[in-house]
Amino acid sequence: MNFSVTTCAGGDTIQGLLPYLMALDQYQLEEFKLCLEPRQLMDFWSAPQGHFPCIPWANLRAADPLNLSFLLDEHFPKGQAWKVVLGIFQTMNLTSLCEKVTAKMKENVQTQELQDPTQEDVEMLEAAAGNMQTQGCQDPNQEELEELEDETGNVQAQECQDPNQEEPEMLEEADHRRKYREKMKAELLETWDNISWPKDHIYIRNTSKDEHEELQRLLDPNRTRAQAQTIVLVGSAGVGKTTLAMQAMLHWASGVLFQQRFSYVFYLSCHKIRYMKETTFAELISLDWPDFDAPIEEFMSQPEKLLFIIDGFEEILISESHSESLDDGSPCTDWYQELPVTKILHSLLKKELVPLATLLITIKTWFVTDLKASLVNPCFVQITGFTGEDLWVYFMRHFDDSSEVEKILQQIRKNETLFHSCSAPMVCWTVCSCLKQPKVRYYDLQSITQTTTSLYACFFSNLFSTAEVDLADDSWPGQWKALCSLAIEGLWSMNFTFNKVDTEIEGLEVPFIDSLYEFNILQKINDRGGCTTFTHLSFQEFFAAMSFVLEEPGEFLSHSTKPQEMKMLLRDVLLNKEDYWTSVVLFFFGLLNKNIARELEDTLHCKISPRVTEELLKWGEELGKAESASLQFHILQLFHCLRESQEEDFAKKMLGHIFEVDLNILGDEELQASSFCLKHCKRLNKLRLSVSSHILERDLEILETSKVDSRMHAWNNICSTLVTNENLHELDLSNSKLHASSVKGLCLALKNPRCKVQKLTCKSVTPEWVLQDLIIVLQGNSKLTHLNFSSNKLGMTVPLILKALRHSDCNLKYLCLSGCSFTREGCRELANALRHNHNVKILDLGENDLKDDGVKLLCEALKPSPRALHTLGLAKCSLTTACCQHLFSVLSSRKSLVNLNLLGNELDPDGVKMLCFRKTCIM
Repeated sequence: MNFSVTTCAGGDTIQGLLPYLMALDQYQLEEFKLCLEPRQLMDFWSAPQGHFPCIPWANLRAADPLNLSFLLDEHFPKGQAWKVVLGIFQTMNLTSLCEKVTAKMKENVQTQELQDPTQEDVEMLEAAAGNMQTQGCQDPNQEELEELEDETGNVQAQECQDPNQEEPEMLEEADHRRKYREKMKAELLETWDNISWPKDHIYIRNTSKDEHEELQRLLDPNRTRAQAQTIVLVGSAGVGKTTLAMQAMLHWASGVLFQQRFSYVFYLSCHKIRYMKETTFAELISLDWPDFDAPIEEFMSQPEKLLFIIDGFEEILISESHSESLDDGSPCTDWYQELPVTKILHSLLKKELVPLATLLITIKTWFVTDLKASLVNPCFVQITGFTGEDLWVYFMRHFDDSSEVEKILQQIRKNETLFHSCSAPMVCWTVCSCLKQPKVRYYDLQSITQTTTSLYACFFSNLFSTAEVDLADDSWPGQWKALCSLAIEGLWSMNFTFNKVDTEIEGLEVPFIDSLYEFNILQKINDRGGCTTFTHLSFQEFFAAMSFVLEEPGEFLSHSTKPQEMKMLLRDVLLNKEDYWTSVVLFFFGLLNKNIARELEDTLHCKISPRVTEELLKWGEELGKAESASLQFHILQLFHCLRESQEEDFAKKMLGHIFEVDLNILGDEELQASSFCLKHCKRLNKLRLSVSSHILERDLEILETSKVDSRMHAWNNICSTLVTNENLHELDLSNSKLHASSVKGLCLALKNPRCKVQKLTCKSVTPEWVLQDLIIVLQGNSKLTHLNFSSNKLGMTVPLILKALRHSDCNLKYLCLSGCSFTREGCRELANALRHNHNVKILDLGENDLKDDGVKLLCEALKPSPRALHTLGLAKCSLTTACCQHLFSVLSSRKSLVNLNLLGNELDPDGVKMLCFRKTCIM
């Protein structure tokens, strides 16, 4: 598995200062921090321009010497940081340290710059940061550190180790610490042993040499050798956040990780503690202690040697959402004060409680925003799960034939949603389990992987088609309804774990639940007695979606709230653009497919309601009646949903009210969804299409031929909409990065006699030759009335545009060439073209370097025109008062010119006054 850093707070380090900061004892360090307050700084330091940095006290309070060096570097210019440190040492009467800092500063002055960290500084930083491993370490020069150690007795030099070797266990270790390690190791191994891992999953928990090295660097994800104090592992469900956290705990307990950095590591499972009543922090961290007498005083005496692993923090955020706010503003600093667990954990995160401790937190991506407000200088690490190489290895464990694996992966890559989901091992297992079934392994692989819903439906159908479950035939519909109800109610309340009472309330019978455990659909949580969770979040989302399509018993049909709930979900995803329900809504639309519904009915012994489609179409009609319905929709998400259904007739009815579509096509999924849906938007009159170049540019050299063919087929379908849709009159390709093959299809559509496009906008389109191809195709096109090529470097396209203007069939009424590097010479040719074309009524040449001479040429062409312009845009064209006389002559001779834009030009009052003589012209 893989993880990558996304963001990290902190500045450049000043490693040269670190030995002096480390020489301070605990009380001196606190005094040093107090001296960094602006009022204290004023006594001994003159700030540049009188601006005294204000370092947040929460950050200062939590900082150890290493992180204090970060804060100094962040808030003070490098030279000033040394002066501030010296001034504080003088205030504290630390004579010896003052002499050493002064000597170092003189050395820096002599070299006329602050040097990069020396080797001993780097290695000292490495020792302070927990002995992080670096290739090619040498024995550190300890001379300066030993002097400081003799003076303060507070610094212990550490020897760099070979990164390929495990960290050695401490030679002497207290008996209670050894017992704690042994207990935690035994409990973690037992937890893993009790998990009903699917076949071939047990290897995932094992750690390779490379993964062990990643674990060693876990607290230094930025590779700066300066360890962060709050690290947040972020990722989607099932990608390995908990596995990574448990591995870190297990490796410390086994004596091979973080040995010199942490004396104690505590693993706090939010699954386990979220339901606890009020407790104390001391009791909370003593839960896993081998006996009842945890050495709390020892913990308190060395807080910088403590690591707290807080796993699944979203559970705490969820429990808070169902209760009153516990943040009363009062900090929690007492280890023995009884408080709600959520209050204790928030105090831990805010560095109010154990500010010098290190925190390692895991959380699902959805909840990161809610967590950030509680953190001090966090470093976020994105857990990405399986890489492409991991996928290959995993599939090879299931399918021994490499050519078969390549064929399967090639097909899965065509479904980007499914392919990205395979970063979670359980989704990979679902895919492999489905495709290994004899009746589907070679049966239309394309149709099974076409949508994520089709694959999941096939997976669950295969499991239960031959399952022997001690359940009466007439009990099956009720059991599926109970499971689906459990799934959707859990998502409504953001609850992913269920106790025995939850399953009993829903009416789930023991034989049915046992079969769900056996098939790894449900899984028991070992650190919570009797609790259950869906093995992967996508399973819960599938059955939650299924709750909306199952037929209601007749006596409950009139009282059902499902239609209203369904509309709430659609509103959240398609109108409010909330991500939380996106997968559920996609599964919901996928379950509307008639073939999938039939398959589920046959194998799961349930009944899919035909009323759902009717209700959905009614909702679409109601929305269509609203003003600006097209703009309210998250239209691309609706396209994804309709493509997931694979029901053409249904899509046609749902899209009948769409008049305007704005599509930003960044990947294959957007391309395929747009291809499926655009042809059904029969009332569409405006299409804005922004295309990313990589979709069609990375052709045969990188992608398989089949994928290139698939993409080109989808693109040609989109282009064909310009021909088949008689109502489509406006096309906007702004901000598109097109490729030769994509331009070819576009040009063929635009020059088709059946194409009804009248307005073409191409702002900031690349590359330049794309515009040349388009204008060549449009020459002589009498339907085209509006052309906007603004914000492009036209170059050789200009002569082609002017040639099109001179064409006898040219019917352009609006021409915008603003910001196109149009020059005086271009004005000469444009003037000649306008003498032949009397149809252009709106001409915008703003933001071009035309100068007065260019406007003069233009005015000479406009004066004799029998049909003068209606609007002329010359904003920011480097004009002066000298051009006003030429513009005056046009205004005088042509009354039709009623709008003149001269913003951003250097015109004096006399020139403006000259142009304002006609009150009918808007300046």
